[in-house]
Amino acid sequence: MPHSQTSAHRDRLKGVRIARGASPWLLPTVATAALSLARSRKSTRARAVAVPVTALAAGMLWFFRDPEREIAQGRVISPADGVVQSIMPWKDGRTRVAIFMSPLNVHVNRAPMAGTVTSVEHVPGGFVPAFNKESENNERVVWHFDTELGDIEMVQIAGAVARRIVPYIPQGTKVEQGDRIGLIRFGSRVDIYLPEGVEVAVEVGQATTAGVTRIDRD
Repeated sequence: MPHSQTSAHRDRLKGVRIARGASPWLLPTVATAALSLARSRKSTRARAVAVPVTALAAGMLWFFRDPEREIAQGRVISPADGVVQSIMPWKDGRTRVAIFMSPLNVHVNRAPMAGTVTSVEHVPGGFVPAFNKESENNERVVWHFDTELGDIEMVQIAGAVARRIVPYIPQGTKVEQGDRIGLIRFGSRVDIYLPEGVEVAVEVGQATTAGVTRIDRD
């Protein structure tokens, strides 16, 4: 989409595609690293600071990378990079697939299906580790998509480290399958609810790739 392309262009740094919404964390770190490196030629103290700060900046670049993906074929694809944490039948007949995202995963989440965003709701809450059962009450953003399978719910859940969720698109936006829709800074968890009658194709412990791993089975 033109808006996404423009924003992505603004967030490019030295040829590396950086996730939208990373700037508040990334830019101060990179600026500090650059200043420390510049001063390290004349100051032993600056040289001592430059090493860990530069390593942190490199880590930030890795954490906030946003690679291009060849979107897979299939009705429902994974919205997140990570590992399937649980697969749970829900009272209303749906099946919840929870994907745990570590700090090493790509943090940009993608639309599981083509459709229209009918709701984007921010729900305040806590910040316990995402693998903890109490994370059900964490800060989160609840998405609903009107798709060919009906309503598809997706939930971005903050964790102990990930304390900011950045939606990219508003309610009413039409998305293609695999479009970037938001960022969870430093990982956490993403849940997707499959409609009743849709069989799950993944299993607990399986690694997933956003836009690539198929979640449902024909």
